[in-house]
Amino acid sequence: MASIYTQADSNTRKTWFLITGFLVFIIAVGWLFSYLLNDNIILYFAVFLSVAMSFSSYWYSDKIVLSMYRAVPVEHNQNPELYHIVENLCITAGLPVPKIYIILEMQPNAFATGRDAKHAVVAVTQGILQKLNKTELQGVIAHELSHIGNKDMLLSTVVAILAGAVAMLANMFMRISFWGGRNRDDDNKAGALLAILGIVAAILAPIAATLVQLAISRKREFLADADGALLTRYPEGLASALEKISQDPTPMRVANDATSSLFIDSPYKGKQKTNWFVKLFMTHPPVEERIKALRDMQV
Repeated sequence: MASIYTQADSNTRKTWFLITGFLVFIIAVGWLFSYLLNDNIILYFAVFLSVAMSFSSYWYSDKIVLSMYRAVPVEHNQNPELYHIVENLCITAGLPVPKIYIILEMQPNAFATGRDAKHAVVAVTQGILQKLNKTELQGVIAHELSHIGNKDMLLSTVVAILAGAVAMLANMFMRISFWGGRNRDDDNKAGALLAILGIVAAILAPIAATLVQLAISRKREFLADADGALLTRYPEGLASALEKISQDPTPMRVANDATSSLFIDSPYKGKQKTNWFVKLFMTHPPVEERIKALRDMQV
């Protein structure tokens, strides 16, 4: 069976590939629009924005995600039991103890983020602390620590931030296409071409963002489940936790499409997307399959 570090190097390479691809994509789009509008300022802006977004997604993606969900740090004296669970599992996994945050939501859920093991964060909702027992919580924390060991959280967070940026930039360029402006030949020709490009961008942006997120393989969840079970030596703990989390109907007040894949289960409780086409783009494998795989494990 794969070890906790099996995917670490691969995920690091994927992260830098995605960041590089994002740089090239935004600069290319900026050049196209600056050429059509005969305005180099657009190209300069695209270069600056792509570098800034790539830099911030690597260095500050954890802070961005934590602020989106209004997570607050928790100290040892505020929740010693949670701290002891994290510390004990980190010793077993050979990982430094990450910072611990609590999301003030009653939906049971959790995620890990950060650029590496030394700058990692584990965030859990208030609901998961109240609705899971100790062995179930240990299973969830072990799953998130496995993401840290595999460097899944770096890849996941960078993809989430860049996917959101691609959608935002596509919308911005769509608006530019309708502004008009100076063109290379005549206003009618360039304006019509830009309008078409804007419509295409508007249609393809959500699809592109989803496809980027699919760079996070579903297998990473199975691997994190398996590694988490190995850490606790009790697969039933995580299996039971996944059952409770998936069946709990409590909605999350603050949820974002771009970052929903970071959670151990979808935060869209009670309003899951059921369209057959959308299911093809799921970033998590079905919970039933994950639970079955855990209960079939022998540790």
